[in-house]
Amino acid sequence: MDESQAEMRIRNADELRDHMGPVSRLAEGKVLTRLDPHARAFIALSPFLVVATADAEGRADASPRGDAPGFVQILDDATLLIPDRRGNNRADSFGNLLAAPGIGLIFLVPGVTETLRVNGTARITTDAALLTPLAAQGKVPTTGLLVAVREAFFHCGKAVMRARLWDPAAQVPRGTVPSLGRILAEQTGALGVTEAERLMEESYRTRLY
Repeated sequence: MDESQAEMRIRNADELRDHMGPVSRLAEGKVLTRLDPHARAFIALSPFLVVATADAEGRADASPRGDAPGFVQILDDATLLIPDRRGNNRADSFGNLLAAPGIGLIFLVPGVTETLRVNGTARITTDAALLTPLAAQGKVPTTGLLVAVREAFFHCGKAVMRARLWDPAAQVPRGTVPSLGRILAEQTGALGVTEAERLMEESYRTRLY
């Protein structure tokens, strides 16, 4: 980075606010410290969210979570329980939370342009009494995330509208993107494409829950 580029950086909070301008009154006042009826209803409708965490060194990670609408349980106005369905066992989010408990969530509802953001702290639970009610397809999750809500607020729909996320005409034909089996085979060299695709198809079919 040359000297002229360095001068164009934003270096502190005051410079950031000067650059961005004032926060609107609606945006400033919308942040809640608990889940109100609107937030609770949105979570009950949501089949998909993104979980953001970071480790002790600040290395960030974002991970998708999805299931039938309402799969995230609202224990009370300040506590959520997110079940962990079967995955690849990388456990990136869990590992991060062991080092740094901060967590950020974005809930989406298909067809709705607005999203719900929830920030707080989280801890890992294996409590069967808590997890048993979250069973799906006859499978009880063995692990879950208990999220203590610090703030919750709705985010305007501009990003989703610009992305045309729910517009059927904007959907990309499936064949445009290679299968995950092919991608992993070519990236890792561990298996041939045919075998990698077979394993991924089997995983989707038999290990979704």
